[in-house]
Amino acid sequence: MGDDKNRRERLKTGFKVFCGASAFAALGCSDGQIKETTAAKYEKSEKKQYRWKMVTTWPKNFPGLGTGANKLANYIETLSDGQISLKVYGASELVPALGVFDAVQRGSVQMGHGAAYYWQGKHPATSFFGSVPFGLNAHEMNAWLYYGGGLELWHKLYAPFGLMSFPAGNTGVQMGGWFNKKIKTPEDFKGLKVRMPGLGGSVLSRLGATVVTLSGGDIFQALKTNNIDGSEWVGPYNDLASGLHKAAKYYYTPGWHEPGTAIEALINREAFKTLPSHLQETVKIACIAANQDMMSEYTFKNAQSFEDIKNDKNIKIMHFSDEILRQLHKTSEDVVKELSKHDEISKEIYNSFKKFKKMSMSWDLVSENSFSLARQL
Repeated sequence: MGDDKNRRERLKTGFKVFCGASAFAALGCSDGQIKETTAAKYEKSEKKQYRWKMVTTWPKNFPGLGTGANKLANYIETLSDGQISLKVYGASELVPALGVFDAVQRGSVQMGHGAAYYWQGKHPATSFFGSVPFGLNAHEMNAWLYYGGGLELWHKLYAPFGLMSFPAGNTGVQMGGWFNKKIKTPEDFKGLKVRMPGLGGSVLSRLGATVVTLSGGDIFQALKTNNIDGSEWVGPYNDLASGLHKAAKYYYTPGWHEPGTAIEALINREAFKTLPSHLQETVKIACIAANQDMMSEYTFKNAQSFEDIKNDKNIKIMHFSDEILRQLHKTSEDVVKELSKHDEISKEIYNSFKKFKKMSMSWDLVSENSFSLARQL
């Protein structure tokens, strides 16, 4: 029976080849031309090359963030078996650091790598997908995006801009920032010029600070020359790499403004649609891999770099007082709630985010938080 089945399959294959060859012969094609044309059609349909560009908001090859963009590009190229090639450009190599959104939207490049809160001028709700003051930590952010409907809302928000985005990293909880002056009370923020993007910047504005948005590569010089009085950046790993400890000596914790900052892979929607389905899935999977890798890297490198900071006598590690944190928390709640009233999509995102946060906090109290307290006994 097996021999009969194999024989039938060979006959069917032979018939298809015969019909195909006959059709080419009718068009005046030789056997060599038949093979060449068939191979070309296969190459065109199955092995089409996509040469993409990725622009980033980070300095070229900057540890963690810039190298994270490089890793994502490598993941996509490797998993696609070279069908997608990605040339990565650091901040200002092709477009300004804060010009990434516009470049990807125009389609002059296919991808961008940055943080969504940089685009709150495009739509204030983008900050939900970067980080929210006193909001979700990195693990909670991933849970909300992947399983709580957050990613679908992200795509819905970006759709009018012709864009889509995927999580492509997370720096974890950040530090409160570097200051040249001590911050003892909420009133001490008044009159200070502070670099802080996103909703955290809106909160400090309410407390009387003048808030500016600078790319990572511009922070050191601004802080060193006293053009700004303080700045948050990321955490020990990136802060040391940027030399911020040489520009200010008071290093504050906790990073109330960014408890778990998501990094995004920003993609031109039309460019993504041109990819066959298997390559679309390749890009998605590569982003998941990059997301996990960056979180692991920051968990290790921040802990490692913090040891150097603790041993540096020129750095003063400071804690925001309970009074300051309570005021920051209250003001943050006001800012985020007001944001939800901007339009219907903002309200929808806010309600989803708030619902999951409440549920996650209940679980965190008896799991992560309880364990963290227990292992310090």
